[in-house]
Amino acid sequence: MSDFLEQIILERRGDVAAARAAVSDERMRSQARVGPLRPFDQFHEALRNRDRRMGLAVIAEVKRVSPAAGILVRALDPAAQAKRYVAAGATAVSVLVENRHWGGSMEDLVAVRAAVSVPILAKDVIVDAYQIYEARAAGADAVLLIAEALDESDLRRLVSVAKGLGMCALVEAHEASAFGRAVQSGAQVVGVNARNLRRPADIDVGRVRQLHTFAHPEQILVAESGITSVDDARMLPARVDAVLVGTALMRADDPGPLIHGIASMKRVVHA
Repeated sequence: MSDFLEQIILERRGDVAAARAAVSDERMRSQARVGPLRPFDQFHEALRNRDRRMGLAVIAEVKRVSPAAGILVRALDPAAQAKRYVAAGATAVSVLVENRHWGGSMEDLVAVRAAVSVPILAKDVIVDAYQIYEARAAGADAVLLIAEALDESDLRRLVSVAKGLGMCALVEAHEASAFGRAVQSGAQVVGVNARNLRRPADIDVGRVRQLHTFAHPEQILVAESGITSVDDARMLPARVDAVLVGTALMRADDPGPLIHGIASMKRVVHA
């Protein structure tokens, strides 16, 4: 039996083939270029310009389902959720657009784009440039690329595609070898995911402590998954610039205190 990540890769390749049969690459590229125009690389700039002494930048995630935890919320207004995040101090919003396992959609992204002005990350398992065009046409400022899902040449090519559309690529990895490829991909923002997407129930909260030193000094480093409290965030290495938090926020009656607490906590930042 294939692992979970391999299963999704096969599914997404089939989804792209179906989408391409309905809307050609040329038409989708055209929609991406003339769609909701955003300042170039706004996602990276927002993370880079945040004063780290103020606390970590928070990328707050909108999603209905977690492959590991199951259904997080049965009735979701993605726009209202994103507004709550921004009001609490989120630097950016992540929106799941994969439907089968995370319950997301491009419609959710469009709704969030219309509701907030902060940068938006389209969260998906991307296997083809077509998905990047779709995300840009829907108003995304950035896309997630998973290093374990792409070989070195495809990873570099897709980072370049995103840059060509005025977008940022957040290149994440869980495995040490894959993080090495993420760092060398040309991405300005890299992430260490505590969750092993091959087996989503497996979370190693110490993974970022093992890998953070491999990020280049000029790269923004994001810690992803396993962050449920301000204390969890406080335990992260000082090298970490931002956190991506999803499940804990979706489960909270009020996501505001966790976002505000992480974004405003005092940090010891080494020169």
